[in-house]
Amino acid sequence: MASFTAFPIYPFLFLTISGCYLLHVPPLMASSLGVNYGQIANNLPSPDAAISLIKSLGVSKVKLYDASPQVLRAFANTGVEFVVGLGNEYLSKMRDPDNALQWVKTNVKAYLPQTKITCITIGNEVLTFNDSSLTSNLLPTMQSIYTALQNLGLEKQVSVTTAHSLAILETSYPPSSGAFRRDLKNCITAILNFHLKTGSPLLINAYPFFAYKANPKQVGLDYVLFQQNQGVLDPSTNLRYDNMLFAQIDAMHTALANLGFKRVCVQVSETGWPSKGDEDEVGASPENAKKYNGNLVKLVNEKRGTPLRPNMDLDVYIFALFNENLKPGPVSERNYGLFKPDGTPVYQIGGVTGKSGTGNVTGGTTSGGGSGGPSSSYESSSDGAPSGYLSISAASLSYGGGSSMLYLQGLLLCACMCWCLLSFSDMNSIFNCMPPKQYSAFEIKRVDEEENERMTESSKVWER
Repeated sequence: MASFTAFPIYPFLFLTISGCYLLHVPPLMASSLGVNYGQIANNLPSPDAAISLIKSLGVSKVKLYDASPQVLRAFANTGVEFVVGLGNEYLSKMRDPDNALQWVKTNVKAYLPQTKITCITIGNEVLTFNDSSLTSNLLPTMQSIYTALQNLGLEKQVSVTTAHSLAILETSYPPSSGAFRRDLKNCITAILNFHLKTGSPLLINAYPFFAYKANPKQVGLDYVLFQQNQGVLDPSTNLRYDNMLFAQIDAMHTALANLGFKRVCVQVSETGWPSKGDEDEVGASPENAKKYNGNLVKLVNEKRGTPLRPNMDLDVYIFALFNENLKPGPVSERNYGLFKPDGTPVYQIGGVTGKSGTGNVTGGTTSGGGSGGPSSSYESSSDGAPSGYLSISAASLSYGGGSSMLYLQGLLLCACMCWCLLSFSDMNSIFNCMPPKQYSAFEIKRVDEEENERMTESSKVWER
């Protein structure tokens, strides 16, 4: 343990500054990784049993696609944060303010604060179902649920959002050409205004597996599995992408910026790789699933943003905790789980529990087609997520490893700097240097200009 003898003066002030003042200094990144906890099965363990599995992964957040009373009660007083969901089938009913208020009382407020509910997702991939009734009810329901939270005084601790398939994009290659579908632009703009107003994130379901499955001869396996490869260069930005997921995320960032919403936060609510599939589901294997999810864990653990947004928080939710035997569709739909229903792992990913190895995950011989070599082109998912997905939950966790030590060292260094400042100044002068919490229109414009300069500079860093 380090000694404080090097600070003989004001030891109390040193501890006070390092423990309190530094709380105002945010970490450079706040990335987190999640894992979906789906329950479309008749052979899964009880929620009580799932607690130990989730904690064994180091998971501290769980996202539900409904508001299962059994799950929410089981996780009371565990410290696990929850996202609860309102299914597509309830949208028309819950746009009514009275119904929305009752739903929030029953499915959110009733479990607080014992169960930490932090977000509500309204529907799932609604805009790409091509159902005019669902689409027309989506935003009004989001607004009704948010109003209910306001009426109950919960809007500051519980946010409201919805998850989208990548199919809401009309173009995604190269990432700099990302644009929303023209027929959805008005609807999406209204939803983005809601996100901007309430501060909630935009959720996307991104599956590089589908792009590889659709065209294994052109999409490099290493490129989609986060393995070492020469990457793909975006000719417009000169940014190089060494994995498809980041290219998909940045295509969304570009689409948002083109509509004037680059301040809206993007989170990946679903991504994963199946361990088994039909004969035509190229690449579905335990080895590839281990590589995809294992390398994704390590990438998030590095707390590195995307090429276009190197300083952004990277929040990703892996699909899924369990294999789900009642899900419809191809074999892959029932084989995305990290665990079998009996609780045994489908494959081992040491990094999920916070253990960080070196290099890429290697799982053995890959199955399916594809050269596994560098990719010279980028293919976006045609679906964005499995069709008919009705999973119940997902989880998020923060990782330590070597980055935790670096962060601790940074805190100590900042504390030392604060102590030095105290030697030549008074406490008020330091706190007067704190940035204001509110910004004028001029200051916001200036921040945007600085962000553009940083993004331009970042392109040089990502070139290889």
